[in-house]
Amino acid sequence: MAATATLLSPTSCFSNPHHTLGGCRNFKAKTFRLPALSPPTIQITQIAGEKSPRLQQRDNLEFPSDVDYQIERDWADLNADIYFWTKSLRPVQWYPGHIAKSERELKEQLKLMDVVIEVRDARIPLATSHPQMDSLIGNRRKIIVLNREDMISTADRNAWAMYFARQGTKVVFANGQLGMGTMKLGRLAKSLAIGVNAKRRSKGLLSCPVRAGIVGYPNVGKSSLINRLLKRRMCPAAPRPGVTRELKWIRFGKDLELLDSPGILPMRISDQVSAIKLAICDDIGERSYDVSDVAAILIQMLKRIPSVGSSAIYSRYKMDPDGLCGKTFVDKIALQLFNGDVHQAAFRVLTDFRKGKFGWVSLERPPR
Repeated sequence: MAATATLLSPTSCFSNPHHTLGGCRNFKAKTFRLPALSPPTIQITQIAGEKSPRLQQRDNLEFPSDVDYQIERDWADLNADIYFWTKSLRPVQWYPGHIAKSERELKEQLKLMDVVIEVRDARIPLATSHPQMDSLIGNRRKIIVLNREDMISTADRNAWAMYFARQGTKVVFANGQLGMGTMKLGRLAKSLAIGVNAKRRSKGLLSCPVRAGIVGYPNVGKSSLINRLLKRRMCPAAPRPGVTRELKWIRFGKDLELLDSPGILPMRISDQVSAIKLAICDDIGERSYDVSDVAAILIQMLKRIPSVGSSAIYSRYKMDPDGLCGKTFVDKIALQLFNGDVHQAAFRVLTDFRKGKFGWVSLERPPR
């Protein structure tokens, strides 16, 4: 028998274009039909060397695929809702002058690179993928590093590992702060270096250090990874966007040179769903967004993510978010904890997420 579950999602919290995040009067009931449990099937298997076939029971093999499909559809619905919530907000845009200058220099340096290491935020691997990256690097070898792997669940990690494996893309999960994954990245980069020099020798050319550029969005941990690889602080690093402002080549052993580069962004971010996720994860400058707007959307997202839900939010603030839109809940936190200071309350919500106070969770799931 199929079962149904009803979820409440705000439809007017972000719908009024005349004021920010106003109105929480109406809630739209969204009903998801849960897949029915199919009875176990019996499979008859003939084993070589046996006189009679063996009966094997397969327990509901169709059920996991139904669940996966439902989860994928729920994430698609969540992204559609985020798009709706952001329509009346000021667009998130951030393109400071040093990024424009560095991007021009990086395009020139890319011509000299043999390998490109693209660093992404493991919580939002799609949102931190530069839309022009493939055209920038051409046919050069590429390694994707999903940094901050300690900030997502094992299930999220496995899902992204399978996604990139199906694409045939080399991916390394890392934690630049603690050094996890950096040894694997170093070995992989050096193995690619061996292949590049083998091709050079076959053409009668001398071997030389292979150049690998480390690129990615601001504050995804590029400089921290290099420091961990080198086991010494060679690049300035801090937990905020825009610290690295110039390109810098660094020798890593005899066979590899690494290029540390400032974060690069599209001149205009057309996908505002991704832009909101960048703001939530602190991968874009704070001046580019309204903190209270972003915190309100984060609350509504967390309520919809099964591994978090209202219980984790209640456990943190001792306030029930059910029946409230994100803005009203942030206002309530401001009144009870910060003497009505909404900005401080919103900043606390974002900081709590960034520090894992709601649990380690990805804000994206791999597409099929």
